[in-house]
Amino acid sequence: MAYCKGCGIKLQNVNKNELGYTPKKDGEYCERCFRITHYGDLTISMRKGISSEDVIKEINDIDGILFWIVDLFDFEASMISGLNRKLNRKDIILVGTKRDLLPETLGDDKLIKFIYKRLNEYGMEIKDILFTSIKNKKSINKLKEYIDELNEDKIVFLGRSNVGKSTLLNNLLDDETLTTSRYPGTTLKTNMISKNGKTYIDTPGVEIENSYLMQIKEENLKTIIPKTRIKPKVYQLKGNQSFALGGLARIDLYDCDKASIVFYISDSINIHRSKIENADDNWKNHYGKLSEPTAINDEWRIQTYQKEEDKIDIVIFGLGWFSLHGDISKIVVKANKEVNVVYRKAML
Repeated sequence: MAYCKGCGIKLQNVNKNELGYTPKKDGEYCERCFRITHYGDLTISMRKGISSEDVIKEINDIDGILFWIVDLFDFEASMISGLNRKLNRKDIILVGTKRDLLPETLGDDKLIKFIYKRLNEYGMEIKDILFTSIKNKKSINKLKEYIDELNEDKIVFLGRSNVGKSTLLNNLLDDETLTTSRYPGTTLKTNMISKNGKTYIDTPGVEIENSYLMQIKEENLKTIIPKTRIKPKVYQLKGNQSFALGGLARIDLYDCDKASIVFYISDSINIHRSKIENADDNWKNHYGKLSEPTAINDEWRIQTYQKEEDKIDIVIFGLGWFSLHGDISKIVVKANKEVNVVYRKAML
């Protein structure tokens, strides 16, 4: 019985339209992985096709040390409710990926303090925190040294879809065996790689909940997923102001005085600023045209916030976040009804 080295699925050469198909009887990769790797072409979408319960159960059946991989840019969407309970209170080491995407002004000490505070608010406990970036070889080597010092034979990587588990493992092992892509659900089954006396285990991502990664067409993911360090976009505010983020979200701010907004989102997302009295017409006229991309459906949720602290963040899952400072009487956020919007104390 052979399994795809890229995604872990059982290989078959009978049905071209089913998972695991390979035209070669002795093939090592399924056709889906081959096309993702060589053409960036997704033939079968599995972003909503993998059971989260089955993934957690399989992880629980493995006797190994657990490394929980978290996307630092999309931190809130990386959280897994009840993770400690679901993993039978096993020790968990948090590894924050994509460290290089965050602004340079955010130091490690401040970031660690922020993470512990948010985890406490989520009711989650971890043993340790490490940061990595595929562009920072020192961070990868530090993780290697950390693992080498552990008296563990099996190293289990787990986390939400699209947080970078397979990419991190490829860099950690100086290998390109595992299939990586921007598409959630690339890894389909548990995949094991043995190296230097240890077994590294890549697991399918726990399905992302309430995120724009699940609510836009997959060809548009390249627009909302940043590839390089985020460049904060700063706007000074006075009176009533409105901001449209492509065709994905709208932020209306009332009675602004000596205030500012800073966006931490992909550079590929167009930000359109207007007065609130013009915002409805602008949204209607530009939606799906100048204001792109848009969600798969046009169903919206409008949430209103009162700013209780001098500086706060509002996070839109899968899209990024914006920080507000100064006097603002009311904040109204319009986003797809399937996407979570979270209010938190400012990260920066």
